[in-house]
Amino acid sequence: MTVDDEALDRAFTALGDPVRRALIARLSRGEATVNELAEPFAITKQAISRHLQVLEHAGLISRGRDGQRRPCRLVPAALEELTSWIDTYRLATERSYRRLDAVLETLEENG
Repeated sequence: MTVDDEALDRAFTALGDPVRRALIARLSRGEATVNELAEPFAITKQAISRHLQVLEHAGLISRGRDGQRRPCRLVPAALEELTSWIDTYRLATERSYRRLDAVLETLEENG
């Protein structure tokens, strides 16, 4: 599965803010309402709602309805897509370093 550039831009922009990263970390432990998410922060619930809108627009969270509650939930598949995209480059870099290590080892043996 590939992630398009716009989706990557939205996700990384969303994750570029420390409050939004903290919200993602909290939601990784389970769903929560805006009030619950706002508790540890010294900012307004409206500010938290705006942060949640950014995360939702990036596809990283979803908001539902459970009776009168409106819980927010993490979208694990979105994070898995980001991890997969990052892993592609991490693995390529690791392969390059392994090749460099092999070359250096050969030079040491012949030098």
